[in-house]
Amino acid sequence: MIAATEPVQRPADAKLLVIDGRRDMRHVSRVELVELLRAGDLVIANDAATLPASLSGRHVPSGGVVEVRLAGRRSLSPHDVESFTAIVFGAGDFHTPTEHRPLPPPLSAGDSLLLGPLHAAITRLLDHPRLVSLRFDGLPDDIWSGIARHGHPLQYAHIANPLALWDVWTPIAGSPVAFEPPSAGFVLDWRTLTALRAHRIAFATLTLAAGISSTGDLELDARLPFDEPFHVPETTADAVNRAKREGRRVVAIGTTVVRALEHAVDRSGRVRAGDGLATRRIGASTPLRVVDAILSGVHEPATSHYQLLRAFADDETLHRADALMNALGYRTHEFGDSMFVEAGSQS
Repeated sequence: MIAATEPVQRPADAKLLVIDGRRDMRHVSRVELVELLRAGDLVIANDAATLPASLSGRHVPSGGVVEVRLAGRRSLSPHDVESFTAIVFGAGDFHTPTEHRPLPPPLSAGDSLLLGPLHAAITRLLDHPRLVSLRFDGLPDDIWSGIARHGHPLQYAHIANPLALWDVWTPIAGSPVAFEPPSAGFVLDWRTLTALRAHRIAFATLTLAAGISSTGDLELDARLPFDEPFHVPETTADAVNRAKREGRRVVAIGTTVVRALEHAVDRSGRVRAGDGLATRRIGASTPLRVVDAILSGVHEPATSHYQLLRAFADDETLHRADALMNALGYRTHEFGDSMFVEAGSQS
């Protein structure tokens, strides 16, 4: 497979690999997505908008140039914006692959960072030379303004030209809380939503602060995904619980939706409305209690997104899927092609 190199959310030639619950596979055009769904299905998407979470600046004690990539926080509250988990790189930008980016200057708790109009302090080192907790000075409105004016979308070297913020916002984007786009949602547009309704397919949203997908460091990548706050509206929780009672499928648009719903379900099997924090990694040993099928991007095996797909399909099925997608020229990464996987494709 090759990386998608153009920031086009809905290319006309986008491909979709379908893996059904019997582990059978077929290749279709992604515009046929609605035809894969059934009347009565409940489709759920993540409505998080994407922050311009890359902030360039200077490490004050050394004078060294740094790039700070905001990567996590504990709450979705717009007033709780002072403290973040962040990845710190040395000099350079997205044109250099993350695995080749230099380390930042040696960092210590208490170090100051000047990031455009923003001033931040490292409050804690998190057991890795790149990973820190930091706290911004100022009122929430000033911090939001500084991030908006100075920040850029997180970007990787497979896309050569700088991304604009609208490139990484899905058509249903709401609150700016994601650090990278919940990119499975790029498949949606208003025409698709209209078609869902015409086919008597229900649609709902939730919000999860989609985190960083790659750090360029194998040790750090093994910790992904970091903890991610989420919010399930009462209307969405009610819709999910009603669908489960009635034996209808819940279809997730993206791994972030799976993570939110599988964290929001209680011991009785009901999805709870309200705020939560997704802390567990979902993978091959995770029993899915809520989601019956997923529309996902095409991911490489080492990523946490791919590991989550192992909750839906066994390794032999995913290996066959990889081989087929390689043969058919599927594109990876956020602007790439897609997979539709039904749960039950386990051995």
